[in-house]
Amino acid sequence: MSNLTDDNVKPDFDQELINIADYVQNAQISNQEVVTTARYCLMDTLGCGLLALHYPECRKLLGPITQGTVVPNGARVPGTQFELDPVQAAFNIGTVIRWLDFNDTWLAAEWGHPSDNLGGILAVADFLSRKALSEGKAPLTMKDVINAMVKAHEVQGVLALENSFNRVGLDHVVLVKVASTAVVATMLGANKEQLLNALSLAWVDGQSLRTYRHAPNAGSRKSWAAGDATSRAVRLSLMALQGEMGYPSVLSAKQWGFYDVLFKGNPFKFQRPYGSYVMENVLFKISYPAEFHSQTAVECAVILHPDIKDRLEDIEKIVLTTHESAIRIISKTGPLHNYADRDHCLQYMVAIGLIHGNLTADHYEDNVASDPRIDALRNKMQVEEDTQFSKDYLDPQKRSIANAIQIFFIDGSSSDKVQIEYPIGHRRRRDEGIPVLIEKFNRNLASVFPKQKAEVIMTLCQDEQRLLQTPVNEFMDHFVI
Repeated sequence: MSNLTDDNVKPDFDQELINIADYVQNAQISNQEVVTTARYCLMDTLGCGLLALHYPECRKLLGPITQGTVVPNGARVPGTQFELDPVQAAFNIGTVIRWLDFNDTWLAAEWGHPSDNLGGILAVADFLSRKALSEGKAPLTMKDVINAMVKAHEVQGVLALENSFNRVGLDHVVLVKVASTAVVATMLGANKEQLLNALSLAWVDGQSLRTYRHAPNAGSRKSWAAGDATSRAVRLSLMALQGEMGYPSVLSAKQWGFYDVLFKGNPFKFQRPYGSYVMENVLFKISYPAEFHSQTAVECAVILHPDIKDRLEDIEKIVLTTHESAIRIISKTGPLHNYADRDHCLQYMVAIGLIHGNLTADHYEDNVASDPRIDALRNKMQVEEDTQFSKDYLDPQKRSIANAIQIFFIDGSSSDKVQIEYPIGHRRRRDEGIPVLIEKFNRNLASVFPKQKAEVIMTLCQDEQRLLQTPVNEFMDHFVI
């Protein structure tokens, strides 16, 4: 009997790759709400990147691979003076974007941060624009960037709706690599065959393990993993444009394909075709730099803070009611060894909210974490699942991220049970959230740039039509320090 894997007839490209290629190359983005939401996403993402520059552990990873390298028509890295090749620029931009875990999020069977794709998008758009100008041609505009953002969000998010990569131990940045490859290769001028080749290269690549996000190995790689993924997408796209071959049945090949090797033999499931659903419903982290499953829990803790701040020693137990994904991803007991450990610990983040009435990136630093009150409160916490919370989390009509907290005291009294279903960054709270997002962007700009320069950037970003018409190179020049 012959082995099926010995059959050397070259197959057609997997339909999953064809669908991505057709969408990215042919879809028109015209929905005004989608464009406006993408603009806010651009602002928030760049603002979070600027804020990350205040942290030495982030800054040490930035710049060219070899110090002093000069790249003609190099892409700029916002908030710095670096001019880099597009691959390294994508790593730099992607790293600062994700470092503080403080901008957009997508939650489904798989979760992730579609704004991570902006690392590759901005790097390539800036490089192509400067190259075009040097050749007497027209540069790309920010409309091209916005369109690419919408499509990258959609590819990453739709793949995530029904397919859980974390359950097989793979990190969600595999979807950043695939989505970035789809839009970056297209921006570079790939025809359909070249685009399919690039996409296949992204899937055939080795994929990151999630171990750096979980006990006992949680560490700083989770803050640069997306930068690595989006830069890898640029590298593979450039190779495909140079004629590198692809692997048509990279997903479906028996024994050696992605499904059999890494996905337990299961093909991907799809809830909906590609459109603009993800950008329409994307979640913004507006109030707290906290893993998104904990956003409403921190909000509950901050609400409770005024009533319990002087009674911390009188607490007998704290009941945290949450959804299954939060328990699986961020419920953590025992020692917390570093910043990355703390910002992925539900109990730590709630304790900070209860003690301080707020949660900022600085609250994850060692000097704050040494406060004995934090572990004292963590030891009193009971984490319980509400099955309705878990159901509503996956309901495409709701996509809630519900948490509740109730505090019980030694004297037998208790606080009210504070419950919040939708964080301020949810689409259902968009009218409430956008003014806060704008203020957050303004604050992040002011942390890096002089007042006049920050005002120029803010004015441009608030004028949607002007922004869309702005050449990418001119936009990026505003962010040079």
